[in-house]
Amino acid sequence: MDPKALRDAFGAFLTGVTVVTTHDGNGLPVGFTANSFTSVSLDPPLLLVCLARTSRNFDTLTEAAGFAVNILSEGQKDISNTFARPVEDRFAGLDWQPGPHGAPVLANVAAWFDCALDKVVEGGDHVILLGRVKAFANGGANGLGYARGGYFMPGLTQKAVSAAGSDAQIVAGAVVVRGGEILLMEDAKGRYGLPSCIITAGQSPETLRNHLARATCLQASIGFIYSVYEDTGAARHHIVYRCELGAGEPAAGRFFALDALPLDRLADSATADILRRYAAESALGNFGMYVGDERSGRVHPVSGEASR
Repeated sequence: MDPKALRDAFGAFLTGVTVVTTHDGNGLPVGFTANSFTSVSLDPPLLLVCLARTSRNFDTLTEAAGFAVNILSEGQKDISNTFARPVEDRFAGLDWQPGPHGAPVLANVAAWFDCALDKVVEGGDHVILLGRVKAFANGGANGLGYARGGYFMPGLTQKAVSAAGSDAQIVAGAVVVRGGEILLMEDAKGRYGLPSCIITAGQSPETLRNHLARATCLQASIGFIYSVYEDTGAARHHIVYRCELGAGEPAAGRFFALDALPLDRLADSATADILRRYAAESALGNFGMYVGDERSGRVHPVSGEASR
């Protein structure tokens, strides 16, 4: 069985993002990013997180008296990245305090749980830390989401889609990426644009996925929203998703390298803006979501890769 393919398949499951914290033998705070977290029981109050045997925090966490699980809020992507990477002092400049049971509790999280370590369960190349909740707090903020190697912000995404849900026509478009290239469709006038289809308010992205599959005769998968904007002149709302296409030659469309995009042959300026932004963000490995109209708007920092 291919471990990478299996990991990618596991990654299709949308999760929240947590930072698990405790103190080492010298009383110093330690922690790591984890999205393998779940509630277990209300009576008694139990939760669990998974810890890789290769983690530098393995001995500290498995031998600790307890730990805290901090559910990160939508604006805490940078904290997730810090605790997912080999940073010398992950707590430097971070606002935190000891929880009632002693483990570090981070400020402004969506929720936190201060736990006693109840049990360590064997789980292959990981162990399962079963925690008995001793104290908790619910901050009320939306949690940060994670799936397929990228972050997403459920609250912001819902607001953006709701803004497009008016009486105006809705166009679902796709930035289709494969191997560092983007798929563009050519119209009868020789102009290129993003693959797209008309949808009605409330329809799921499956409509776009089915359209891509029919047009290209290849398997398509829909990722996160990349742009939501209003074309005021045409009285249309556009919702553009990041998408991937399976192997093979597409029945329609043509792939272009990011450094060879036909910017002078695009159907409209909004498409040019989307492609320029994607090329720039792809070089950084950090993607955002644009919300506005065809002329101006704001790019919200939403998703990016995190090593776990």
